Amino acid sequence: MSEEVIVKYCSPTLAGIKTGSLFNCSYKSKNEVCEFLRDLNVSLNSKGLRFIPLRFKNKKVLIYAYRPSRLLPEVQEKEADKLLSQRGYCTQNCGRCLARLMNRLGEDDEFPHEIGLFLGYPVEDVKGFIENKASRAKCVGCWKVYGDAEKAQKLFRQYKKCTTIYKKLWCSGKPLTKLAVRRSL
Repeated sequence: MSEEVIVKYCSPTLAGIKTGSLFNCSYKSKNEVCEFLRDLNVSLNSKGLRFIPLRFKNKKVLIYAYRPSRLLPEVQEKEADKLLSQRGYCTQNCGRCLARLMNRLGEDDEFPHEIGLFLGYPVEDVKGFIENKASRAKCVGCWKVYGDAEKAQKLFRQYKKCTTIYKKLWCSGKPLTKLAVRRSL
């Protein structure tokens, strides 16, 4: 895993405009992954960012980058809480929510679609994806949209622009610690 991968997949989260990001990468040693993430968390803790491995499977690790200060209020929102509670989540604590998500990822090969709530996707889009079995979306970008397509497309453009800018900055030598911003709600 490298910082370049983090910039490629997590720029909107680093910039504080998105709750969380998710990416897979290959690994040789679980210990190396954990050490890398531990060091990353130490360097970015003051920016309000966390990186955790959600699942190790077939020499790939699924990594979740997120902002706890944004995650908890979003999963506690009435409709999100209802959807997550139906799936065995306790939304009163980020740690417990993430532990349940890890368990869900390990239960079977089907991806738990509620993961969209952990990435900052609108509840109506996550519900729409589940109810429509991933079909009949109004539009598709970073996720499948079942609600406000105009608002989602604006966000998609914002995320793409952010990623483009962050890639350029990182390639010009700006470190992750400078790319990551401190943002609160």
